[in-house]
Amino acid sequence: MTLAFAASMYLVIWWIVLFAMLPIGVRTSEEAGEKPSPGNAESAPHSPHLLPKMVATTVVSSIVFAALYAVIAFHVITLDQIPFFPRYEHVQ
Repeated sequence: MTLAFAASMYLVIWWIVLFAMLPIGVRTSEEAGEKPSPGNAESAPHSPHLLPKMVATTVVSSIVFAALYAVIAFHVITLDQIPFFPRYEHVQ
């Protein structure tokens, strides 16, 4: 695995995990018992807590990336072990 491939995979994983974590624990102003600020939508988050979510995203992404790296680098799962993939002969 090259450094460029590893960095690009980590960034893709990081963004996917971030978008999965963004809605966790978000409350609107109405749910928090306050009126929304003028110019904001009623569904806008009251306090999104982005920094803790980014830290949690980094931790979860690192774990997912470590698992992906182990699968790729140490051949934990090969393409031949996936049942619905076609079988290819090894060329020497």
